[in-house]
Amino acid sequence: MQIPNKNTVFPLQNYDRLVFLKNIIKNPNITVGDYTYYDDFEDVHNFEKNVKYHFDFIGDKLIIGKFCMIASGATFIMNGANHLTEAVSTYPFEIFGGAWSEAMEGKQYPHKGDTVVGNDVWIGHNAVIMPGVRIGDGAVIASYALVSKDVKPYTIVGGNPSAEIRKRFSEEQIEKLLEMQWWNWSLEQITQYIQLLTDKDIEQLYQIYLKEIRLVP
Repeated sequence: MQIPNKNTVFPLQNYDRLVFLKNIIKNPNITVGDYTYYDDFEDVHNFEKNVKYHFDFIGDKLIIGKFCMIASGATFIMNGANHLTEAVSTYPFEIFGGAWSEAMEGKQYPHKGDTVVGNDVWIGHNAVIMPGVRIGDGAVIASYALVSKDVKPYTIVGGNPSAEIRKRFSEEQIEKLLEMQWWNWSLEQITQYIQLLTDKDIEQLYQIYLKEIRLVP
C-alpha cells in the first residue's frame, strides 16, 4: 500500500476540513513540518487567522514540528500583542503618531521570542498558546488550556493558566523517546514499525532503533 503523500492538501477523501497544514501556509514567518494536520469545524484557512498579532515588522516566528495534531480553534498569540507592563501606562501611545510618535524612543515592547511547537504534539480544541512558549516533543495540550509557560516533552497540561496534569511516560522512557526521534526516521522505517508506534511497548521500539535505525558515528 502507498505511503500517504505529505504534499497532499486534503489527505482524507471527500473531507475538506482537515489539511496537512504546511501545504496551505502563506505567511513566511510560519513554518510547519511534514504530516502535521489541522482540523477546523468551518474552514482550514482559519488557522492563519488564529495566529494573532503576528506583525511582519516584529519578525517573530511560529515554528511547528512534524506529525502534530491541531484542533479547531487553537490560537497562537504572538509578540505583537505585548504591551509595556513595568511602565506607568501600558497604553501604546506612539502607534497613533503625531505628538505621540516618539513615546517609545529608547524603549521597546516586551519580546519573548519565537513560539516553538515540537514534534508529535497534540493541541486540543480552543487551546491558546502565548508568545514565546516552547512546547516539547510528544506533549498534549488540553482543550481550552491557556499555555503561558514552556511545556516539557511528553507532558500533558490543561487549565487556565495551564498546569501539568501528568507525564505520559516515565523519565527513562521519555529519554529513550527523545533519543529515538521517530519523526525523523525515513517514511519507510516509520511505515515498517507503525504497529509499534501505535502500541505501548517503548522498550521493544527502542531495541529496534538501537539495532536497525540509529546511525553509527
